[in-house]
Amino acid sequence: MNFEIVGKISNIEVISVNLSIRELDSLQKKYGGRRWRTLKGIGFVSLENGNVGRAEFHCYEAHGVGKRKMKIKRFLD
Repeated sequence: MNFEIVGKISNIEVISVNLSIRELDSLQKKYGGRRWRTLKGIGFVSLENGNVGRAEFHCYEAHGVGKRKMKIKRFLD
């Protein structure tokens, strides 16, 4: 599902860091980086079909690499 974040991200929380991430090996091979963490946040997203809504999403982030593999977990509206 393709989407775009509209506005600011709020309620950002760290879910897991380094060894507790299941996809750690593939993230390091594909993007590099050393200290990966999984984040959870809430924000407004715009979907391909034009609908805009509030959603909770998860993503991976590493210093020097930025946010990667963002996915919507659930819609809040």
